[in-house]
Amino acid sequence: MSLKMAIPPGSREPLPAETPLLVIGGGIMGLATAYNAAKLGLRDIVVVDRSFLCSGASGRNGGGVRMQWSSPNDVELMQRSIDICKHFASEMGVNVWFRQGGYLFLVKNPALIPALEANVRMQNECGVRTRMVSPSEAAEIVPGLNVSGVHVGSYNPDDGVLFPWPFIWGYAHKALELGVRVYSFVDVVGFEKHKGGRIHTVHTTRGAIRVGHVVNATGAWSPELSAKVGVSIPNRPYRHEILTTEPLKPFLTPMVTVLGEGIYFSQSMRGEIVGGMGDPNEPQGDHSTSSLGFLRRFAESATSLIPALGNVQVVRQWAGLYDVSPDGKPILGEPAAVPNMTLLVGFTGNGFMMAPIIGKLAAERIVHGTKVPYFDDYNPDRFEHGIPENKETMIIG
Repeated sequence: MSLKMAIPPGSREPLPAETPLLVIGGGIMGLATAYNAAKLGLRDIVVVDRSFLCSGASGRNGGGVRMQWSSPNDVELMQRSIDICKHFASEMGVNVWFRQGGYLFLVKNPALIPALEANVRMQNECGVRTRMVSPSEAAEIVPGLNVSGVHVGSYNPDDGVLFPWPFIWGYAHKALELGVRVYSFVDVVGFEKHKGGRIHTVHTTRGAIRVGHVVNATGAWSPELSAKVGVSIPNRPYRHEILTTEPLKPFLTPMVTVLGEGIYFSQSMRGEIVGGMGDPNEPQGDHSTSSLGFLRRFAESATSLIPALGNVQVVRQWAGLYDVSPDGKPILGEPAAVPNMTLLVGFTGNGFMMAPIIGKLAAERIVHGTKVPYFDDYNPDRFEHGIPENKETMIIG
């Protein structure tokens, strides 16, 4: 696939003088929003990114997509997002290697069992085929799985994985075909607002541009960008590390994760084991270096679950940033102080899988003024009186 219609990375071409929609952030969230807005007929859309496409979290994740959540909103969003994933290859003309092999959540801490059982009941009420599984059933789903210490699990066969990079390229390519102009290596340095708080001009390292509406889809960097326009949001960046191994013969169908322990891994269609593991002691910050400590912790946890992985060679490891919100749920919509800036941030490591539906809904909201209840529930001002008690608990990593 060629992206020759994009503005060349080394180009110093200035931005257009104006745009009805400026999307800041060229990851999957921003590109999905730009594509869907253009598909609805909006013209002269501009996307800017401070680096290259796939440089941020969109290009650094494990590609998992799932409907197993503790919030009905998140379940419903992911039902719709996975439906888009199913048709992505035919609509976009790019193979993203989407495979619905399921997600298997394992529980070793008995205190987590009641919440998991309640989540499964709720997911079933939403039409998701999740079921509780015993340790022996889990071992049937994953050959070679060591279920010592496992009390129960949950399994949904319709969850899946895909290859992140072509997913991003597909959105970029189609957005470009529809006339969206994508500029890489452009930093936003400031905003000018009217007295009512609306942004009228955005200043960048490639010149100033007058705007009708702005989308902040910058993930872990969104608090920094929002502060430039006088908006404070409580999401924060945290490093999360990941690795891939040499290819193996196919044996692992689902994504495997241990609830509360942060580990997850799956097998790609090319045979590699791809997985990561969060660190509860990871400090806040936007550093994305790799560490030996992660490799050691992941190896110990993964081989305790599947001992046969002990002789597998690691090919590469890297790190990316989770954009963590206080309640584990997205921050969506316009802050009261800036009515023409839409925030699509705070996804706590799950923005990649939610981007297909969030980008579609955001575009409908911006272009046609469509009411989107999810945006009301996840509005940026919900933290003014403290952190909501109903937190998302099925967070991985």
